[in-house]
Amino acid sequence: MSGTAAVKDHLQPEARDRHHGWWKNRLYQAYVSTGQASGNLGTAASFDVRQYPHLVSLAREHLRIAKSARIADLGCGHGALVFCLRTLGFSDVTGIDVSHEQIELGRRLGVDQISCDDIFHYLEDQHATLDAVLLLDVLEHFDKSEVLGALDLIHQALKPGGKLILHLPNAEGIFGMRIRYGDFTHESCFTERSITQVLLASRFSRITVHEQRPVVHGVKSLLRRLLWRSLTLPFRLLLLVETGLAHGILSQNMLVVAHK
Repeated sequence: MSGTAAVKDHLQPEARDRHHGWWKNRLYQAYVSTGQASGNLGTAASFDVRQYPHLVSLAREHLRIAKSARIADLGCGHGALVFCLRTLGFSDVTGIDVSHEQIELGRRLGVDQISCDDIFHYLEDQHATLDAVLLLDVLEHFDKSEVLGALDLIHQALKPGGKLILHLPNAEGIFGMRIRYGDFTHESCFTERSITQVLLASRFSRITVHEQRPVVHGVKSLLRRLLWRSLTLPFRLLLLVETGLAHGILSQNMLVVAHK
């Protein structure tokens, strides 16, 4: 089967129906009301960028591209990242999410550049149109065939040299299973090695994987960062003793950057 045919296979309605089975769709549509997402934002009047230091840090460190770049946040939730990117000056940012509850919450908080759509449906019409794709806390919701199908479509949608940024559960993390099983709709978990494997299979290159240490934005977060550095040292030493490798991603989530 050709690469193009393989991509089209993932666009068939029955494939999307499997992804959004009745039980999974039921939970997605109740993401806010069940407390799975958005915390206490339901009572907020608007977004405040100070609530999202981790998203601001992500953008400043990994989205060093033109402010006019076309960016898609797939699985945008209630639009926090779209809001932060707009606040930082990015002018062409679009967010999509399958959860009506989340989209309605985001719009109520003042984000108009988000809409309700299926990721596979959105990507089928995108051919080398995007400069960057953000997939934060999304890939773990797909089964294994859908993971490769989504990555193939994202590769197709990116312009040459375009960037994909992933945030996903880390199976090697000290508390990685807290994320893996923290949402009933999660299907999978990754290690640095396995996410690199599937990205390479989907023709991505220049892949880097980053530990998600506490982001410093005040005194308390500075203390958390220092404690993280010291308290993870025994685990790093144990890994070195067992494997001879000094490097390990120990945070419960990891950030991955890849290029077309």
